[in-house]
Amino acid sequence: MRLSRLSSFNSPLVKKLLYIVIALVVLMIFGRQIRPIGDESGFNVAAFSELPVQVGGRIKPLDSVARNTLLILSARQKVETPEGEWLEPIEWFMDLTMRPEIADTYRVFKIEFPDDLGLPGLAERGQRYYSFNDLQAHFDEILRLYGEIDPEPKKRSPYDKQIADLNDGLMLYHRVMHSLHPIGGPERLDRLVDEYRSYLDSIGPGMAALRRQQAGESHDTAALQRFVGYGDDYLRLSQTAHLRVVPPPPPVDPMEDWINIGEELLAVTQSKVLSPYVTSYAALTMAYRTGDTATFNQTVDDLRQRFVADFPDQIERVHFEHLFNGFQPFSVAMQLYVLIFLIVCISWLRWPKELGKASFCLLMLAFAIHTFGLLARMYIQGRPPVTNLYSSAVFVGWGSVLLGVFLEKFFKNGIGAAMASLIGFSTLIVAHHLAMSGDTLEMMRAVLDSNFWLATHVIVITFGYSAMFLAGALAIIFAFLGVFGKGFNKKSARSLSAMVYGIICFGTLFSLVGTILGGIWGDQSWGRFWGWDPKENGALMIVLMGAIYLHARWGGICKERGLMALAICGNIITAWSWFGTNLLGVGLHSYGFTDSGFYWMVSFCLSQLAFIALVLLPWRYWRSDFGRENHQKERKRILIANAAVDTGEGQS
Repeated sequence: MRLSRLSSFNSPLVKKLLYIVIALVVLMIFGRQIRPIGDESGFNVAAFSELPVQVGGRIKPLDSVARNTLLILSARQKVETPEGEWLEPIEWFMDLTMRPEIADTYRVFKIEFPDDLGLPGLAERGQRYYSFNDLQAHFDEILRLYGEIDPEPKKRSPYDKQIADLNDGLMLYHRVMHSLHPIGGPERLDRLVDEYRSYLDSIGPGMAALRRQQAGESHDTAALQRFVGYGDDYLRLSQTAHLRVVPPPPPVDPMEDWINIGEELLAVTQSKVLSPYVTSYAALTMAYRTGDTATFNQTVDDLRQRFVADFPDQIERVHFEHLFNGFQPFSVAMQLYVLIFLIVCISWLRWPKELGKASFCLLMLAFAIHTFGLLARMYIQGRPPVTNLYSSAVFVGWGSVLLGVFLEKFFKNGIGAAMASLIGFSTLIVAHHLAMSGDTLEMMRAVLDSNFWLATHVIVITFGYSAMFLAGALAIIFAFLGVFGKGFNKKSARSLSAMVYGIICFGTLFSLVGTILGGIWGDQSWGRFWGWDPKENGALMIVLMGAIYLHARWGGICKERGLMALAICGNIITAWSWFGTNLLGVGLHSYGFTDSGFYWMVSFCLSQLAFIALVLLPWRYWRSDFGRENHQKERKRILIANAAVDTGEGQS
């Protein structure tokens, strides 16, 4: 009976079912990214989400604005209504900008520790997400607390940071809310088009009355007050509105600064013509509020066609970014990496051939999606793949997966696939948390604005990071298999050692070349090749770490355990150079300061020290064949040494 069960596990039918299950899981992962929106309401939400605006110095679709804003406020890309329904980011954005009285009831403000704030009524709710209406009664207290915290962000305590985040989130919420219309209540939004007509009619009489007043002559006081009232409102709007929705008139460069609705309403006193973009957004707001789907959809189409006519070369990039947001390739790749790691772990227990083949095919699929995400960001931004800390995390993972693919292709033991998937997932998780600060396709800092050096120095040195992390991960696998894996033998140890050696050679070379190229870039940008900046020191430390490993191996100073300990130590050095130097907040290279990253950095370093201690355990604690064999050799050497000492004493 037992033999029949074992044979059934290896039957062709079971293996086919295995492939079918894996295929279904992959389809499920892709299916989760397909979320049709706006179909039931009748509003063409998809077309509205593609409308271009300018924020942060670049043109992007409204969909990107909605997603980035929600990430900052909620640390997620979905909104729950009081009725328990879930909204997509663009659906929430439509309510926020066109039906704010409804959006104010959605819980979008994430407060991690509400009881620490001391605001009465918040902690008792037992939740982490709050609506604008929930916080409205506490606005004065929040503003008072914000005024008492340290003005220097890097010196703020966790409590201060929570107050600052809440205050900044409320300000962002308010600014985005009034990006498409003047500041006011529902009654004002219901008559926007009429208000603009009335405003245009008031400009002539109002300007005439203003000139007569300035000349000391009699004037129409009612006309002047009416005009000044509009002017005060629109001046406040020009200082509040977050989005720039009015492009400069063609044939100028579309990347020149757009203006917001408030600025356009003020500028009309000089141009005498109000931009059709302003009146179209007013018509959109009114149509959405009244449920007029026909007018809404027609106005959205008119806005898009107007932008296509004015700037035909830009619309494809905006459309592609909208598709990129919907597909979320890095999220898909993360899920695939988890699946690959699980499959590889199972393959070490059963069906090694079948699951090994499946894991490699999935690794290639995940790598292709990861690559597509990188290329898509390059196309949208018009830059090389690494431009900020977020993109460096994405690229470090991509480089590690690429090296893991080659390892798996040559060694075919699952270790390359396991480590590639593990590092790919880990780096994309890091990137996901870095994205909480907002737009990850931000404009480049002036000192970094060089596509040539971004494509040479940054890519080369980031490849060095990838290689060093992969080598350290393989060394950790060596430690675990050696200490706990009974089947780990001398052949397996040599195989892993060869992997680590080859990758560190690669990583050291790329780190050295990248550091030299960085010095040349620094000489061009700042007038000096080397200045002992923390980032420069970190890059040099990686090169020295690689050199230490190579000399220890070539000189026979360290054997397998010592070399693996050095490789794991390389993880600490690389993490410090890549991420830790940014946490210092000093130096010319500190472009990605995140105070919360300090705790993760310390935790990572402590974990690596634990792995170093594990790999350096005495041979007698190793349960593997490799450990027992070395333990026996060690005992023999001790016995021989003791015998030699005894013999020498006897002769003396």
